[in-house]
This record gives sequence, structure tokens and C-alpha cells, in this order.
Amino acid sequence: MNRQEFEQRKSAEWSNLDLRIKGLEGRGPAVEPEKIPGMFRRVCHDLALAQYRMYGSLICDRLNSLSIRGYRLIHRSKGGFGECSIQFVFNTFPNSLRREWKLFVVSSLVFWIPFFLMWWSASQEIAWVQAILGPEMMMQVEGMYGKDADTVEYLRGEHGANFQMFTHYIKNNVGIDFKLFAGGILYGIGTLFFLVFNGLYIGAVFGYVDYAGDPEKLLTFVAGHSSFELLGMIVVGMAGLKVGFALLAPGRLSRAQSLTQAGRYALPLLIGGALMTGLAAVVEGFWSAQAISGNVKYGVGIFFWVLHLVYFLFVGRGQRGA
Repeated sequence: MNRQEFEQRKSAEWSNLDLRIKGLEGRGPAVEPEKIPGMFRRVCHDLALAQYRMYGSLICDRLNSLSIRGYRLIHRSKGGFGECSIQFVFNTFPNSLRREWKLFVVSSLVFWIPFFLMWWSASQEIAWVQAILGPEMMMQVEGMYGKDADTVEYLRGEHGANFQMFTHYIKNNVGIDFKLFAGGILYGIGTLFFLVFNGLYIGAVFGYVDYAGDPEKLLTFVAGHSSFELLGMIVVGMAGLKVGFALLAPGRLSRAQSLTQAGRYALPLLIGGALMTGLAAVVEGFWSAQAISGNVKYGVGIFFWVLHLVYFLFVGRGQRGA
């Protein structure tokens, strides 16, 4: 077999290995990474053969590059918890989120459209908002954000100290995350339902405050944690939709295989989204309810929204090991 025949016969497999390695390096989709060890052994054999038969530097350099990159992926040492956590935050999570950008768009639209429609509907027909909130929730909203209400004192009376508020919010956020992700097992219908429901409910709160309360009290309270909480909810929704779509359209795989594969891709989204909603509870418990200037709270809120935008778009680009 001459050099040209050798390259024609093997080139497709080399390109296939290159594609899989790029997926684990964060520069493409992670396609069946479990096949990389076997392909790595074959490319090492091809490299030895090409060098022995002197097929030229072009082929040898290509195979040598694939061998080195494959070796780094397979034999790299696993760091401790701290190193793995940093790798996840600054590489795995943002790359996974960008890889599933279509799910981000779907999850965002399913949440934000009901949110803004319900908020707007309060100025047209308040009965819609009242029907969603119910009498008890309307009383709570008026107690927190009414024209004569003291938001800080109300929250202190309801939840106590900062840590108690934090535990209340973390419990609430974990419950929402669980529903959003677990709803994916119903072919994504459950996830879509909870995204729509949360959009309607939160929009109803904003609309009712516009109607019967003081919007500035609500906006200054939510400014600091809103980006963590709302975007985290959307990201967890992405994980649920990933599972749901895998069951709905498994392609050539069985539904069990499709679910297993989707679970691997959805896990970074679930963990990342849960971390975001957990941070939202920290900010909500220890910052949002403090008696701090509204301008300062708005400034912090804007900073966090911009920070999330930069993080989602740029952090982890070009890094390996995603």
C-alpha cells in the first residue's frame, strides 16, 4: 500500500477522531467520546506505520498532532474538587450552554413571553392577575410592596434574620429547579408547563404591584438577584427540554440510549443553573432585603446582568477539556 492509498483509506477515521477530540476540547459538539480510546490506539499504530514507511512529514505531522491531543485527553490527571469546580465554572458550563443555544432561545421565549404578557395585562384587565395570584398572595404582595409598606420590616417579620431568609429562598429555588428538570421526563411537556407558569406568576406579581403597590419597592428588591434567579431558571429549563426532546425524537437510538446521552449533555446545564439559583438565594437573603439606597441596588443589578451576558458569550471560548 503506497502513501496515497494509505491516506485515502484512513483519512475519514482521522477526521472523525479530530471531530471527537474537538468536542472534548470545547470546540465542537461532544460526539460519542467513549469511542476515542479505541480510535486513539489505531491512530498511534497508523503514525508508527507512516514513520516506518516514510510517507512524508504532511501525514506524520497530522497523525502526531492527533496522537498528542488524544493522549492529553485520555491520560490527563483529574484534579481535586477545587480544580474541577474551577474547570466547570470557567469552561464546561459556559461551553455547554453555548452548545445548546437553541434550547436557550426556546426556554427564554417560553418564560419571557408569558411574563411580559401577564405584566401588561394588569393595565388592561386586572382580573387575570387576580385569578392567578389569589387573595392570599395579593395580601402578601401588598404587605411587601404596597404604597405604605416597609419591605425590609415585612420580610424580617416573615422570615427573621438574613440566614433564615436565605434558607427560605434556597428551598423555594431548589423546588422550582426540581420541577423544571423533572418535567422533562414527560417529553418536555412538564418543563414547558413550569416555565410558562413561572412566567405568568412572576409577571402577575409585577402587574399587581403596578396596580396596587409601589413598583420601585419591588424593583429595588429584585434588582440584585434577578439575573441569577431568572437566568438560572431558564438554564435549568434547558436541561429539562434536552431530556424531553431526546425522548420525543431519539433518532436512530433507542429511547433509553437517547435519554442516557441527553442526560450527559444536560447535567452541566442542570448543575450550572442550580448554582445560579443558589447564588440568587444568597444575594436575596443577604443583600436584597437590606436597607440600601435604591440607586446602589440598581447599579449592582445592572452589573450582574452585564456580567452574565459576558459570561455566557465569552468565558471558556477556545479552552480545552469542556
